[in-house]
Amino acid sequence: MALRRDLPLLVALLLLCTWLLPVPAHARHAAAYSVRGGDAYYTGATRCTIGAAVRGGYVTTGDCGSTGSAVAGFNRVAQGTVRGAVFPGSNMGWVAVNANWVPRGVVNDGRGGEIAVRGAQQAPVGATVCRSGSTTGWHCGTLLRRNAVVNYPQGTVYGLIETNVCAEPGDRGGPLMWNGHVQGLLVGFSGNCTTGGRSFYQPITPILQAFGLTLLAS
Repeated sequence: MALRRDLPLLVALLLLCTWLLPVPAHARHAAAYSVRGGDAYYTGATRCTIGAAVRGGYVTTGDCGSTGSAVAGFNRVAQGTVRGAVFPGSNMGWVAVNANWVPRGVVNDGRGGEIAVRGAQQAPVGATVCRSGSTTGWHCGTLLRRNAVVNYPQGTVYGLIETNVCAEPGDRGGPLMWNGHVQGLLVGFSGNCTTGGRSFYQPITPILQAFGLTLLAS
């Protein structure tokens, strides 16, 4: 009879001990959102595309948000702050994310799957390359040349990659990929994905070097 009377107290003590146990790291991150290349993010009302995950955040273009701007993720949940932006001359920037977001070395393939990032090895001119964007998804074409120049109303951007991969508004910032290697981030385009066109990319390596960032690979 004593055991029966003490049972509620024992249950309460067990529940208290369970509540006090430390939460494993993998469980703490289970509720966080992934940071992936190719996913949308917002600076105010402007939608752009994440380029590639780096340690502590992700890289993007410099004209998608000025330094200090607050950004939100694809789901409009607060994501972080633009920590650096350069435009024109180059077109590069990076965002430091908050604890709600976990950077991962993968790219959204636009078909419900992911492409593992292997590194940033340069593709040769003439290689087949593919772009991920939050408007048009995954599109492929040919790397036409390097060191292209694009003139914007704000000034000129040098040293870009030119391809015949289509793009549309909202895709800006998205990664150009070659065999799992990030080539660059979309900074400009002509045409659309109905009739075709050209697209231009800020190479990834100068972005990492400019801000002292480490590309995340899977």
